[in-house]
Amino acid sequence: MNPLDWIVLSLTLIFVVSYGIYKSREKHTMDSFLLADQSLPWYHVTLSLMATQASAITFLSAPGQAYTDGMRFVQFYFGLPLAMVVLCITFVPKFGQLKIFTAYEFLEKRFDLKTRALTSFLFLLQRGLSTGLSIYAPSLILSAILGWDITWTNIISGGIVMLYTIAGGSRAVSYTHQQQMAIITIGMVVAGYLVVSYLPADVSFTDALHVAGKMGKVNLIDFTFDLNNRYNVWSGLIGGFFLQLSYFGTDQSQVGRFMTGSSQGQSKLGLATNGLLKIPMQFLILLVGVLVFAFYQFKTPPLFFDQTAVDKVRNTEYASEYAALEKQHELIQGKKRGHVMTLTQALRDDNEQQIAQSREVLAGMEAEVKSVREKATKILSRANKSEINDVNYIFLRFVIDYLPVGMVGLLIAVILLASMGSVAAAYNSLASCSIVDIYKRIIRKDEDNRDYVQASRWATFFWGIFCIAVAQYASRLGSMIEAVNILGSLFYGVILGIFLVAFYFESIGSRAVFWGSVLAEIFVIISFKLNLTAFLWLNLIGCMLVIAFAWIIEKLAPEPAKEGDVV
Repeated sequence: MNPLDWIVLSLTLIFVVSYGIYKSREKHTMDSFLLADQSLPWYHVTLSLMATQASAITFLSAPGQAYTDGMRFVQFYFGLPLAMVVLCITFVPKFGQLKIFTAYEFLEKRFDLKTRALTSFLFLLQRGLSTGLSIYAPSLILSAILGWDITWTNIISGGIVMLYTIAGGSRAVSYTHQQQMAIITIGMVVAGYLVVSYLPADVSFTDALHVAGKMGKVNLIDFTFDLNNRYNVWSGLIGGFFLQLSYFGTDQSQVGRFMTGSSQGQSKLGLATNGLLKIPMQFLILLVGVLVFAFYQFKTPPLFFDQTAVDKVRNTEYASEYAALEKQHELIQGKKRGHVMTLTQALRDDNEQQIAQSREVLAGMEAEVKSVREKATKILSRANKSEINDVNYIFLRFVIDYLPVGMVGLLIAVILLASMGSVAAAYNSLASCSIVDIYKRIIRKDEDNRDYVQASRWATFFWGIFCIAVAQYASRLGSMIEAVNILGSLFYGVILGIFLVAFYFESIGSRAVFWGSVLAEIFVIISFKLNLTAFLWLNLIGCMLVIAFAWIIEKLAPEPAKEGDVV
């Protein structure tokens, strides 16, 4: 990068981190460290929720996802507004009345300690693994720009966030989220504008969208009901609803964000605003990826977008084989550009016959490109001695290659800040559950506030090390935005099922829900391993199985009434 880019990047990061620590500099209690004294207004809650969910994975991987698979991923979020309504009606009042630090405290009050501990464990496992992916995302940036070994970039990415989360707690997380979302929004809008400005002079924004649409990238809505199709309206509305309901209602990284609201009304307004803004935000991020695809129809794209992997192959026995594929790829792309211009003119003239002919020719050439890329990927995997793909590098490569001096630094800062927001909230929630649900409840019950705050800092440090270790293996998981949601779907449905039983099935006792949850989790993992259905449906399946198994167990072996129970 240019020295100006480094200045922009450094100043942006220093400003955000320093501001967060400054705003949270007062003496900490458990309330302030974990819940920011429940003093924040609704817009803080909204920005914090969005920043927590919008990790670096979103800004790195989502444009690449749109580039390779079109915009159908946006359907994943269709269930989100419905989930926000249920949360505002049910979850916020329940949690608010109980004055709890974590969502899982409620489960002990309703069931028993072992159910609380099981649910907290499922959360800690899922969130710890997912946070490793969130750390790996910015490591890709530093590795690609500086050529650093990925091990050290993971340590740096995870370590910086660990420092200010340990220092400032939940208040530091919330205040940094404000600045992060402002910079992220500005950066992505500017990136979209610049992509359009780089199109050929005679190709407009509308032309680019029409070309991308005819090449299958503006595939927003799919009403086909297919359990094996990952993204359609039904998987988004039903499977996505259960995933988002569980994520925002039972994942402490989100519960800890909306519980910082100064009142239930502020928390509800923050959640509702998040539900309204998230789909347009995700749409625009995916649209940037589609525009990058359109740009590369008029400009030859790299054969493989991960430059570090390409550099490695040039010093191996596969160098000449890869170079031959690069020449073949460039030749195909050169021919393709002429047909893209023909399609563009046919679209302007509304010439349906020419449009159909051009689409058919381009589909064939896209198949050729795909074949060459698959061969290149196999060569690179052999040279790098591991399975690799470049979905997560597409947008990053475009930024590095084409954005002007200063903007590269800003866009890199955007992606790093997105990572910092989600990772900081995850560290904070992991520490909350570790201390409140395990340390304070089981290990040391009657210590003073200072001891628990200190223990929270040590828990943050432990989980930071754990997540950094997980990040070392993230490169094997393909598209990160899919990987992180697949990982969530393995656990969220079961966790949600436990909470729904707690809220709505008063006759089901602790023993039934505990063993029903264990059986449901086993079934979900087996279903995933056998690839019985698309991953979004696992959220619905896990939730329904917990309710069904718990109900059956309660009927077959009713739990004896406890002393004091109302019968």
